[in-house]
Amino acid sequence: MSTKQIVLIIEDDKSIAKILSSALEKDYKPIVATNLEDAFRKLTSFNPQTILLDLGLPDGDGKEFIKKIRSFYNRPIIVVSARFDEKEIVACLDLGADDYVTKPFSIKQLQARIRSTCRRYNNLATPLENKIFCQELCIDFVNRVVQKGDKLIKLTPTEYNLLRFFVTHPNKVLTHQNILKEVWGIGYQHEMQYLRTYINSLRKKIEDDTTRPRYIITESSIGYRFYFTEEDF
Repeated sequence: MSTKQIVLIIEDDKSIAKILSSALEKDYKPIVATNLEDAFRKLTSFNPQTILLDLGLPDGDGKEFIKKIRSFYNRPIIVVSARFDEKEIVACLDLGADDYVTKPFSIKQLQARIRSTCRRYNNLATPLENKIFCQELCIDFVNRVVQKGDKLIKLTPTEYNLLRFFVTHPNKVLTHQNILKEVWGIGYQHEMQYLRTYINSLRKKIEDDTTRPRYIITESSIGYRFYFTEEDF
């Protein structure tokens, strides 16, 4: 019997912490910290596989926690917060959070986000596959070839680099600034028109219906998420 993965819940509201613990205890081993000091201590002691992080804590802001641990903690961080301001969400994601769930939240949705984020990290822990399959798409990294079913998709170098970045970060919310920095380079973080133009161009080539995309999903005012189904992992 395999050992359950540890999830560190950083939440000062006892009722919410209890709800989260009860919802996760079947599949995970939940550990609760009620403030940042306690969180640092339990992070070191238990080495959790996933962190669920509230932002408004008694001894500081959760964003500072992300900033401090991201240099050495290379595992999923999911923010669970009542703050729904776009600037807050973007700031957390840019600091290194993997996902952001607003309160009140659906337990099933949160569980799905945890599973999805953990799978992505597990995939990245192994050498990059020569090919990645996602629904009808096949991306061949060795030959830089993209196919949709039996059809060869002709991409420009930038379109290919953009798609490659997406498929190697499946189901992760990627902010506009992060995508621009990684695909175009430092200095392009505010060139939103570049990104919109290439997203539109890439969607025309890989989507059946650009008005209802199934691969490149827009996260309004924040960025994009490349959608992988359960069967693709």
